Amino acid sequence: MVEAFKVIGGQPLKGRLKVEGAKNAALPIFVGTLVEKGTYILRNVPNLMDIRTLIKLLESLGLEIEKLDDHSYKIINKGLTNLEASYDLVKKMRASFLVMGPMLAHEKKARVSLPGGCAIGSRPVDLHLKGFEALGVKINIEHGYVEAEAEELIGNKVVFDFPSVGATENVIMAAVKAKGITTIENAAREPEIDDLCHFLNKMGGKISGIGTGTLVIEGVEKLTPCEYSIIPDRIVAGTFIIASLMFDGTIEVEGVIRPHIESFISKLEEMGANFEIDGNVLRTTSKLKDLKPGKVTTMPHPGFPTDLQSPMMTLMCLIEGTSEIKETIFENRFMHVPELNRMGAKISADSNTAVIKGIENFSSAEVMASDLRAGASLILAALKSEGESIINRIYHVDRGYEKLEEKLRAIGANIVRFKAEV
Repeated sequence: MVEAFKVIGGQPLKGRLKVEGAKNAALPIFVGTLVEKGTYILRNVPNLMDIRTLIKLLESLGLEIEKLDDHSYKIINKGLTNLEASYDLVKKMRASFLVMGPMLAHEKKARVSLPGGCAIGSRPVDLHLKGFEALGVKINIEHGYVEAEAEELIGNKVVFDFPSVGATENVIMAAVKAKGITTIENAAREPEIDDLCHFLNKMGGKISGIGTGTLVIEGVEKLTPCEYSIIPDRIVAGTFIIASLMFDGTIEVEGVIRPHIESFISKLEEMGANFEIDGNVLRTTSKLKDLKPGKVTTMPHPGFPTDLQSPMMTLMCLIEGTSEIKETIFENRFMHVPELNRMGAKISADSNTAVIKGIENFSSAEVMASDLRAGASLILAALKSEGESIINRIYHVDRGYEKLEEKLRAIGANIVRFKAEV
């Protein structure tokens, strides 16, 4: 028995959706507490399964973690009691592999299982390992584990072939206590990486070039644990903004930092959308019928985020004319296309390009979420369509959207969670 959502679509939605802390910022910052002994307080942490999974992994390595309230944690690092991150825990989530960098910084040694995660294409760890080797780490891979050890971490120049988010984060956390200066060229530039750098700098790290493709990390001997608040989740914000557009601006979104999703908002404006942003609250001042078709190509940040590709596709289905999405980041990220087509969409996908012909509205159907963002795109379609839709495998959605059905019910949606026999 797995959980599913039952959605009776076509209900008017009105109210405010609040964006929680960013999962993809919280995970590396949690992992960053491995770098130095002491007591940390982390705030604005999203209440998600991935966070709970990571906490189990960190506890297995020796950290003591106490939940202070729904979105705050106290983390006590008295020293690592175990230097192996086991397959049982790492297989559940790719971000678990990030423990290697801080473990190397703290103990000069780590044994970490090769990771698992969403089924959206191969995401190898070779760039992580290349970065560690540049810092003087000896790597050995056998029996599905990466064994890493260094007598001393020595700063060096690391040049990535691709701006990998995970590899950038992992090398930053290893380099922050390395001897000398590490320069990362072609570093990923996502806001979540900026947040990790700000967290480490608050601890006394010396990281410059934040927000650019060249990060300079001057190693320090000791860091001081701190209290830190996580940035809002830009992907959740983007999903809610799409919901606002689909419902003619009757939904406000709280927790929007425009520079974090500039390419996304600019693309929507290019397609005819209008917004007002007051502080961190966004209001849509245009109607769905005002939108024109568009062309989107996903790119590493600051380009259009791959994580907003599937919700964007749902919106494009309701825009008259022909739109196009080209996916350049992950090779299996059109798995939601047949499911949207079951709901009446007219999408043809060939290799990495999807062509979307606008329809008047979705029709209700039973569908299945193949990954986290695909699940969000199907929920958006179900909210708009007339009749009852069932969305199976919503455990994917729970990995990135906190209490989504409760938030949607609060603004008028007819959505319930139930046990499905799938």
